[in-house]
Order: sequence, then structure tokens, then C-alpha cells
Amino acid sequence: MALSHILAQACPAPQRIDEDLNMIQPPGTPTGKATGSSRDTAWHGLVVDAVMTRLESSPDGLSNSEAERRLALFGPNALPQPPARSIAAIILSQLKSPLIYLLLAAAAVSFLLGEYDDAGFIFLVLTINTAVGATQEWRAEANTAALRSAITTVARVLRNGTVRRLDSHQLVPGDVVLLEGGDRIPADLRLLEANEVQADESSLTGESLPVDKAAGEALPEDTPLAERLTMLHAGSTLQRGRARALVVATGSHTELGAIAGALKSPAAAPPLTRRLDRFARMLGLVSLVLVGAVMALQLSLGESLSETFFVAIALAVAIIPEGLPVAVTIALSIATRRMALRNVIVRHLPAVEGLGACTVVATDKTGTLTMNQLTAKRLWLPDHGFVEVEGAGFETSARLHQEGQGLSDTAHGAVRSLARSAALCNDADFDPDGGKEGRSGDAVDLAFLVLALKTGLDTGVLRKTARRIADLPFSAERKYAASLHDHGDGHILHIKGSAEVIVPLCDHVDGENVLQLADEMASRGYRVLAVAAKPVGAADDPAGRRALDGDLQGLILLGLVGFIDPLRPEAKQAVAECRRAGVAVKMITGDHAATAFAIARELGIAERPEEVVTGREVAADDSGSSARVAGASVFARVEPAHKVRIVEALKRAGHVVAMTGDGVNDAPALHRADLGVAMGRDGTDAARDAADLVLADDNFASIVAGIEEGRAAYANIRKVIYLLVATGAAEALIFLLALATGLPLPLTAVQLLWLNLVTNGVQDVALAAEGSEKGLLDRRPRPPREPVFDRLMIRETLLAGAVMGLVSTAAFAWMIAQGMSESDARNTLLFLMVAFMNVHVFNCRSETRSTFRIPLSNNWPLMAAIVGAQAVHIGAAFTPGLSDVLELEPLPWSEWLMLIPLALTVLLVMEADKWLRSRRSSRPERRSRELRSA
Repeated sequence: MALSHILAQACPAPQRIDEDLNMIQPPGTPTGKATGSSRDTAWHGLVVDAVMTRLESSPDGLSNSEAERRLALFGPNALPQPPARSIAAIILSQLKSPLIYLLLAAAAVSFLLGEYDDAGFIFLVLTINTAVGATQEWRAEANTAALRSAITTVARVLRNGTVRRLDSHQLVPGDVVLLEGGDRIPADLRLLEANEVQADESSLTGESLPVDKAAGEALPEDTPLAERLTMLHAGSTLQRGRARALVVATGSHTELGAIAGALKSPAAAPPLTRRLDRFARMLGLVSLVLVGAVMALQLSLGESLSETFFVAIALAVAIIPEGLPVAVTIALSIATRRMALRNVIVRHLPAVEGLGACTVVATDKTGTLTMNQLTAKRLWLPDHGFVEVEGAGFETSARLHQEGQGLSDTAHGAVRSLARSAALCNDADFDPDGGKEGRSGDAVDLAFLVLALKTGLDTGVLRKTARRIADLPFSAERKYAASLHDHGDGHILHIKGSAEVIVPLCDHVDGENVLQLADEMASRGYRVLAVAAKPVGAADDPAGRRALDGDLQGLILLGLVGFIDPLRPEAKQAVAECRRAGVAVKMITGDHAATAFAIARELGIAERPEEVVTGREVAADDSGSSARVAGASVFARVEPAHKVRIVEALKRAGHVVAMTGDGVNDAPALHRADLGVAMGRDGTDAARDAADLVLADDNFASIVAGIEEGRAAYANIRKVIYLLVATGAAEALIFLLALATGLPLPLTAVQLLWLNLVTNGVQDVALAAEGSEKGLLDRRPRPPREPVFDRLMIRETLLAGAVMGLVSTAAFAWMIAQGMSESDARNTLLFLMVAFMNVHVFNCRSETRSTFRIPLSNNWPLMAAIVGAQAVHIGAAFTPGLSDVLELEPLPWSEWLMLIPLALTVLLVMEADKWLRSRRSSRPERRSRELRSA
């Protein structure tokens, strides 16, 4: 394949590019269009000479003119930035809801009929809803507007055989790049030369340990991303060593670009959005049926067409809960503030409730469940056995013990000897008080330095008193590193590396037994290294030089060191809390299966090795619906594309999936999950960009807090819906019964609108601020397909609406039968309805608990709203002008004495219903306890 074909793959569209390619392609190469990108070529599957030939490059790099030509063809080496959301776009996004469309239609019809007050009221509600929602989302956008800057850096590039420092945006395929330890990888590179190279690819692959790299021969084309040892990928970091590498892909055509491209697919709508959309469609259909029935009855009774339309619109406004969007937005905003106090930042309001709805949390391991700080946790000493090391990450004050007991002096001395050798054969730098800036070097070397500090060694003094004479860096071929030091009275060789290599070179140990111990530690998830030393004589003794040249026989084994990326202290308890809440936790990692299972078993995520599925098995599942994939608890050796398939498989299995992660490799899955949860402190920009929620403290335990707050927010939204729909149902029932029985119209259109305003204008918003109920985490997640208006709410709504509607209609009929005028009967009925709905608010404070068990102090704003609404209605009867419009008159005390008991009937009936339901639900629990005791 010639360069023209590769460039055509990367830039497939215009004919002009094909013509330009003809100028640089080798003679005789056919032209033509192609599709795909240079990422489609398995560069790791080619030998170096073949890569050079295909990209028409040389060891001295490209010429300046050729690089400029290719830059014009490929474009800058940068990921395309999505356009920032304007304030107008954020405002318009608040209006994309079927419920909003219903309200807009009702407002438009009211306006056309001249009911400007009604239309204005609805538009005011929509304005408030839009302003609150847009303000929240705009703040979230401003706080989390992190650009994808993972490949923006400066690179050393060979141009015309000369080293130049260029902005990485100017790199093109065919460039030769020079790298050394600490450099960020600017593009996808094929190694040409590699000297002791290790790369940190944790943010891209999820592999928590540095990966050894080598120029090497061609690898199989199906080699997983985490095992492509001849490649360096954009977004990762060269941890150590030096390299010369050839740029094979830039910008969108890198593996990092593939991840960014996956973010362009439509994101899953949050569960609450889907539920409210279904509810709005159902409510619209019911409203049309009821309004049509009322219009048909009125017309059949000889009412004028204009009066019929007027009453029908008033009834439609009463049935349609125009206060619901504001109340939902307020409920979500309150939950947003509560979540922020518990370190969960909400980027999109509907996502607030999502964690409460999730049935599965698919979590990345590295940096989420673990600290992403390699730590020496377990030692084995030849004469003292195992030693446990407390403390995690870069914590330097920790206790060393054996089975809970402190170390003997000899055992402590043996630990210090091991730590001394490991700290000397070490290229890292660590300042305990320097934060991130005070740490540099390989993760294993840093862990050894921390171990030395835990034993009481001063590594700075140690390095000064034991001057390094020569060293042999670690390499993938040797699998060890060594350094020769002058200790004043002689030279000592210090060595660390693979136990399989070091132990057989040691004297006075049972090598086979030691290697079995190393295997046992590895099976428990540890990365095991051996540390040894060898005195090599006086300062002028050449033995030390010979040892560095390979004469390593006669080493003294100081011990084995087991490293692990430690669990976050709160992770195990958080996993248990999720399981208590009925939420399954699935761990996804780039680590090997054995390591992944060991960590999952410690966390309580998995119990058997059969629960582990590898990335290869996920990729082999062509249908994407394998029961094994959906039923697994642990996914190991996983690549970014696999994570998306895992999320999709879980969703097809009927789960609401929350995906957590911190790396670039997590971004596509975060985007495709029902809820994406990114780490805020140590997470990457790409992960935060793709997420709906961000954990400010990177604490997996905050997810449990988010689940609780999400469930509380959804419960409050249900309470608001229950209040609004039940009162609307009562109003509709009163009208239908009055028309069906020949009673006069129970309320005028203006009175109906007033009733809707004074009873639903404030109480529903205040109800949205109700405090969390107890036991939210003891409940199972609601079924993913369960609608907002489920069987329980239908039962509650029909029962409460029936009580209020039937009692009100009966009272109205009795008043008419007693000879009361229609105006006076409507006046009394309006007072009764206001009282009914204020009493019903107390029923809505919980769907299961008795209102008498909920302290008033849980929601003082609601108490104020109830008292205020009742006071406003009573005051309207004394207000000149307003009382005339509403046809209101003050009630005598005798009528109040009749209305109060009637209004309390809805409270008594609903309390009785809660008691009966609790009795029925408690019977199976009692029977189960009896069977267990028997």
C-alpha cells in the first residue's frame, strides 16, 4: 500500500486531494478514493521497514516542504472541538418536552379566545421553569468546560535531519519524533528505537501499571490495544527511557481520536426524561378525552359554543399541571445543591434522578475503586516470613506488622535492608511535602521510596552517603535493574526485578519454594518483585563492573515485595451499600484477569473466577447480547470499544446503567450509558466532558450518596405529580358528575383558574423541597420500564380524586337542594375545594408513611405555603374588585364548621389506605421470618 492510499484513507472526500496525492506518490502507484482512516492500518502488525516504506519516510524524518504538504492534507494534529453551547441553545433545550408543548398549546388557545390572564399565567410558569433550568445548566457548563487537550504539547521532531521543537499540532504521518522519560505522547507512534522504555497508558487502556515497550518485530494484527508493545499512543505518557518513533496517525485518526469520535453518537436520555415524556403523552391523551366529554355534554345541554370552549379550556388548564415543570425543576435544583454538598456535581438537571434509578453501576477500577497509586503492601523476608505494610499511596507514616504484632528488631532491620537496596537502585524522586510536583519517576520506584520512608530511612541522606558509581536500567529483556554504589568501605551491587530472574541467582535460599510464594502473592493480585544485593569488594575491585556486565551469581536475596494499586478506603463499604440498595456493581479494568478477580473478590464484587469476562470474549460476542457478558461481574483486559459494548449489553438486558470512570478510555462508555459519572479531581477532561455527573472528591462512596439523593429527588417529583394530578382529577370529576346529573355548572371558568392558581401555585413547589424519607437505600431500584404514573400512583390518585370529587359534588348538590343560590353554592364549594387541596398536601408528603409520623419541621416552606394559600383565598373574599371577579364572599363560622370536617375526609381515607397497604405488605415478611425461625 503506497502513501497515496493511506492519505486517501485519512482524507477520503474531495477529488482535489487525490490530485495532490499524485504529486507525492511513487511512480506507478494507482490513484483512487478510499474510505476509513490511517487508524484502519494495523501498524503494530508491520515491521519497521514496512512502516517506513508505506509512509514514505526515512530515519532522518521528512523535509519541511513535505511536512507542510501533508499538514495541508491531514489538518492539524488535534481533536475536533465541539462547538460550545450558547445560552440560546441551553434555553431552547429547556423547552424540549411534551409537557411543555401541551402547556404552550393551552396558552395559545387561551390567547386566541381572549383569556389573556390565563395565557399570561402559563407563559409566566414556562419562563420561570426555563430560567431556573437554563441557569443551572449554564453554571454546570461553565464549571466543567474542559477542552480535550490530551494531545496538545511540544514535541522534538526530525525535519531535514535536524531536531526541531514544534507544537504537536504540526505533526504529520511520517514525522520522526524523539522522546524521553516524562514526555507526553503527541500522536500514535510506531517505535523505531527504544531504550529501556516504559509508558503509562492507564488513562487510555485502564492498565494501572507501566507497560514495557520495545521496537521489536511485527505483532499479530488482532493484538489488544493494551498489549501493542511496539506502539505508543496519543494521550499516554513515556514514563522512562528514550525512544525514536515514527508518527503513523494524528488527530482524529489516533486511538484517542477514535474515542473522541465515539462521543459523537447520541447520548442516552436520562431515565427521568424518558419517564416524564411518557407521562406527558399519557396526560395529554387523558386531557383530550375528558375535555371532549365535557364539551359534548355541555353542547348537548344547549350551552353556547363560546361558553363551551371557555369552560373546556379552563378545565384543560386545571387538568394539565402547568406547575409541574417548575416544581420538577425546583426539585432537581434542590437535589443538585444537596448532591453538591455530598461531592456530586450535576452537569444536566434531568441526570439528578438518574443515579437513584440505576440498577447497575459499571465502574472503572483504576482511579475509581483504587487510588491509582502503586503501593508496596506485602513483603516476604527469607528468615522472617511475611510482613504487612499499612498505609496506601504516598502516605509515609504507616505501621509494619506480622499478624497484627509489631516487628522484632531483627525483622525490622531486614525490612530496612531491603528498602535500602530498593531506594538506591532507583531513579525516582519523591518529596513527601511536595504534592504532585514533588513526585517524578516510575511508579514502582516511587513505591519503593515510600516504603523506605515508612521504615525510617532518609532517602536523601542515603543517596549522598552511598554514591552511585554505575547502573544498569531496567529492560523488558533483562527484567531487572541494578546499580553499583560506593558505601565507603566497599562496593555493593543492589538489584531489583522479576522474581523468576533474581531468585535463581541467589545463594542460601530454596528457590523453588520462594517462587511458589511469589506465585501465591501474584494470585492475590500483587505485582511481585525481588530485591537482592551483592558485596563486590573494595573500591578498586573490578567485580562490581563484571556484575553489571552479567555476572550476577551469588546474590543475597533480601526479600519479595508485593505491590498493588490499593483500594480506596471507602470502596468496599460503598460496594456493600450499593448491593444493599439493590444496585449491582460491575468492575471494568484493563488489568489481567487474575489481578482483576483478586481485587473484585476483596471488594465483594465477585466470588468465583467464572464471573470474569475478558475483552476478547466481549469482542467475540458478535450479537452483543451474550448472557455471559450481561451476567458477568468483572471485565478484564478491556479496551475502550469493549466498554461501550458492555454498557450496551447491560442496557439490552433491561438495566439502567450508570458508568463511572476517570480516563480517556472511559469517555465513550460514559457517553453511551444512561448516566455517566466522571472523577473530578484526577479525571481527564474527556471523561468529564462526556459525563452527566462529576464526583468532586473522586470517591466511589459518593456514588452511594448520589443514589440516595437521586431517589429522594424522584420521590419528591412523584409527590408533586400525585398532588397536581389528584387535584386535577377531582376538578374534572366534579364537572363530569354535575353535567351528568343535571346540576348547574359547579364553578365558573374564572373560579376554576383561581382554584388552580391558589392551590397549585406554591404548594407543589414547596412540596418539591420535602426532606429525604428514611430507608431509601433499603429499597430495590424501581423497574427500568416502570412509568412515573405506576399502579400505586394510579390507585392513590383515583382514590384521593374520587374522595374530593364525590364529597364536593355531594355538598354542592345538597346546597342546591337546600335552596341556596348557584352563586352562593359555588362560593362555598370553592372554599371547600381550597381546603380539600390544602389538606391533601399532607397526604402527598409520603406515599407509604403516615403523615402523622413525618415531622412538620421536615419542610417548613410547605407549612408556610399551605397557610399562605389559605390566607390568600380568604383575603380575596375581602378584597374589592377581586372578590367581584371571582364571585367570592366571606363564609360565616357555621359554614366553616361544616367544611373543615368534610375537608379532613381525604386525609382520613388516605391514611386508612396506607395502613391497609402496610398490613398487606408486612404479612409476607412476617411469614418469611416465621419460616426462617422454624
